[in-house]
Amino acid sequence: MSLFYLKNYNNTTLKIALKKEGRSCSYGLFLIFVPMKKVFHKIASLCLALLLLASTTSWTVEQHYCMGRLMDTAFFATAEDCGMGLADNASDEKEIMPCCDDEVSVIDGQDNLKISLDDLSLGEHLFISVYTYTYLNLFEGLEEHIVPFNQYPPPILIADIQLLDQVFLI
Repeated sequence: MSLFYLKNYNNTTLKIALKKEGRSCSYGLFLIFVPMKKVFHKIASLCLALLLLASTTSWTVEQHYCMGRLMDTAFFATAEDCGMGLADNASDEKEIMPCCDDEVSVIDGQDNLKISLDDLSLGEHLFISVYTYTYLNLFEGLEEHIVPFNQYPPPILIADIQLLDQVFLI
């Protein structure tokens, strides 16, 4: 099939091109969806890499409140102070409740990404070993090619059966 027909996404053009070559329309859809599969694979890989990065990163959100109002919010850093807390500390009058408040929310990321085999139980060890043994030996062939009818002679042909039955290969 020429590339001219693949560039045209009109369904009729694709069917005409495939009929000229004697192929079905499902083959044409296969040719269209193969590049889409590669693009989808790259997008899915990028999304999974970003998900892994987001799950292993520790998140810190710090908020600074002054007189009950949110003044500053910072991600991965400290929130800026409004400056009123310094004035309270400088006065030598009676001890007054500070007007400023800081809230820090820390979300720890996942640190243990490597699973060690020491943490597995006996049943899990048995399952993994049996599964790998059966998977590795799944496509193991026979050592010797055995032909069961090798010792028997072929039948004696009296007449050409294909010619009598008029069965011809085209």
